[in-house]
Amino acid sequence: MARLLIVGGFLAAIFWVYSIVDCAVQPPTRHRGVRKAVWIAIVILIPVIGGILWFTIGRRRANDNGGAIRIVAPDDDPQFLRSISKSEQDARIRRLEEELAKLEDETDDGAAPDGPAPDGTAPDTRP
Repeated sequence: MARLLIVGGFLAAIFWVYSIVDCAVQPPTRHRGVRKAVWIAIVILIPVIGGILWFTIGRRRANDNGGAIRIVAPDDDPQFLRSISKSEQDARIRRLEEELAKLEDETDDGAAPDGPAPDGTAPDTRP
């Protein structure tokens, strides 16, 4: 029984220190509810329960931006896509298809250094 208490106390101390460090190193935008200093005080003054509260209530997840502005790539932005006219979209698609065709032609002209030749024979690797 004594060993179990020692191991449990050791694990609780590790969790307590980890909670303090995690709370201290998070940017203030990742703290929910109260200010960062208050969370640190809660975690320090209420060792295990404060850490549990920090991880369940106080810590904002990385993907939870809390109402912050999210940067969206132009191709994923519906407002940008609505602003492009149909002719601009068609021209852009046509340009991309031409570039793709050029790339395919370049790869069809010769085989890759370690691939088979265009006629299906193995490349000559003699010195």
